[in-house]
Amino acid sequence: MSDFFLELFSEEIPSSLQKNLREDLLESFNKLFGEKFISYKKSSSFSTPNRLIVLFEGLQKQIVLKSEEVKGPNVNAPEVALEGFMRSNSISKEDLFKKKIDKGEFYFFNIKSKKLNTHNLLEELVPLVLQKIQWKKSMKWGEFDLNWGRPLKSILAVFDKKKLTFDFHHLTSSNSTFIDKEYEEKKKIFIDFKEYNNFFKNLNIVIDHEQRKTLIEKKLNEISNKKNIKIESNPKLLNEIVDLTDQPNVILCEFDRKFLNIPKEILTITMQHHQKYFPTFDKKGNITNEFLVVTNKKDTKGFIKLGNERVVDARLSDAEFFWQKDKSQNLVKRVSKLKSMNYFKGLGTYFDKVQRMRKLGGMLSDELLISKEKVELSASICKVDLVSELVGEFPELQGIMGGYFAEEQGFEKDICKAISEQYLPVGFSSRVPKKPYSIALSLADKIDTLVGFFGINQKPTSSKDPFALRRLALGIIKIIIENKKDFKLRDLISYSSSLYMDQGFEFENKSLQNELADFLMDRLKHYMKEDKIRHDIIQASTNSLNLDQSVVIFGKAKSLNKIIEKSIGVDLILSYKRASSILENELKDKNFDLSNTTDPGIFKTELEKNLFKKINELRKYFQNINKDENFEQTLENLAESKRIVFDFFDNVIVNDEDQTIKKNRLELIQMLCKTFDNYVNFSQIDSL
Repeated sequence: MSDFFLELFSEEIPSSLQKNLREDLLESFNKLFGEKFISYKKSSSFSTPNRLIVLFEGLQKQIVLKSEEVKGPNVNAPEVALEGFMRSNSISKEDLFKKKIDKGEFYFFNIKSKKLNTHNLLEELVPLVLQKIQWKKSMKWGEFDLNWGRPLKSILAVFDKKKLTFDFHHLTSSNSTFIDKEYEEKKKIFIDFKEYNNFFKNLNIVIDHEQRKTLIEKKLNEISNKKNIKIESNPKLLNEIVDLTDQPNVILCEFDRKFLNIPKEILTITMQHHQKYFPTFDKKGNITNEFLVVTNKKDTKGFIKLGNERVVDARLSDAEFFWQKDKSQNLVKRVSKLKSMNYFKGLGTYFDKVQRMRKLGGMLSDELLISKEKVELSASICKVDLVSELVGEFPELQGIMGGYFAEEQGFEKDICKAISEQYLPVGFSSRVPKKPYSIALSLADKIDTLVGFFGINQKPTSSKDPFALRRLALGIIKIIIENKKDFKLRDLISYSSSLYMDQGFEFENKSLQNELADFLMDRLKHYMKEDKIRHDIIQASTNSLNLDQSVVIFGKAKSLNKIIEKSIGVDLILSYKRASSILENELKDKNFDLSNTTDPGIFKTELEKNLFKKINELRKYFQNINKDENFEQTLENLAESKRIVFDFFDNVIVNDEDQTIKKNRLELIQMLCKTFDNYVNFSQIDSL
């Protein structure tokens, strides 16, 4: 058994590309090795900013291909299909023979048993894999014809401690690589991955990205514990830093305490987003003036620490200047500046948008039973921070800074919070607004956006959603479900559309209201799917109720999903399915005109009477249900009917000779099914 080891050395690969690249490369090799019957014990891939590595352990030195028949196209297939088959297998027409199988007559050819040298095979296959690498962003450089993410400098390829030799565009593979990534002056020969890994380890270069991650986390925790400070969990930032370094070292830095007077969000955005630093917090959760920097080398002379502190101080000085300037600007007076700020072509300016949001927010205030005036005021000033220099410098803080500006100028807390939370939620795991004014403003913003973009036919496609409309729609669903508050969404969509018309905007899409309602329902289904609710339950619940009952839909589906595989769920489904199955079979191809009731006067047995009584009890229960229905209790009540239902079907012949009695019994069964369907459409629930 031998190992195969490949390293691709290039200029620095962006962290955003590394993970997908190393995974795709490994998958490509795995797939090709499977196709060529090359077995191995273990496969791995690693990356550093300059090196992309794959390792296959336990390969055989020779591959034995057993004789077999390979099936080709049907004998009646087009000639081009046959030619493609012969070309891909490097055979001629003389190698083919015809053979009949169950599916018809096909071309076949025989592969004779033979042994292949793995070394030679790898030299042939590796360039094919490299040629297929798909970069999200690629480039050409110099006079070379290679499309690659970054300029490729060398290829190291070794199998069984011997170099593999092949050409890939302007490069020829070897068993050596550059030691110094910065100067690219020295190269070293390696005969296997163990030697390679140990060599760089002695230079404090960690090849394995997972080991780098563990090392960085360890160093961050050591400093945090020593200094009695905390860092917030930020997996995205951590993974990005892992791919930016190969000699990780952690340094504790600090900035001037005076900057603690500006909003903490400015501090965290500056450090996390712009500089890739970790801000720190005290035990009470207050941000401190200390931050942690992951560098790519040890800071023996303190220059790296000093340099990073200077960068942060400079950026925070700018931020402080903008903060002091912007916070004193009168928000109400600056609303007019939104007239010169385009929102989107065909949808007017941001001033137009806030005017629509004002009126839409007023409609929402009626449903939330809150002050219409306060909602309208919050909508009027909610976008003013977009014209501030601070948001111009830190666009990630729009909305948040608007909330701070409003607070500085003495607006009520409800209004300030609504402005700061207007964009929430920003993803599936994001928190949602909980306060009524925040809910109203967030919904007004999202509904206005969705109506506008659907109106001008800028809708998401199966593969593209450039304006993140799916995220916005999911945000509406999350707000509704997690606040357990339904809204008349169809009316809101209609009213929002009319507000655009009132401003003189003409929409191309005349079906936008129905399309948007369907779009929101799809997002509701997606939300339930992510909550691990069964597909059939999702379909049954959404087909039973409309979009304006989203909370009820979710509540019913969630409760049913919880018990569906328990004894109570089994009893419920068996009761319904036994009744619906008999009803379906008897009505199939038969001319029965069933009414929506049954005549208890012609019952022949107590069992019919018992079932009729139970159905009426259930119907009375459903009639008395208010908006706060206890779904678990409803399901229990339905499940409790199993004994009576089964007693009826076990002892009563529905298909009575007397057609009047038969029809009456079928109507009784129909009543039972329709009663169950008051909860959801159980006919769409899969049989057990």
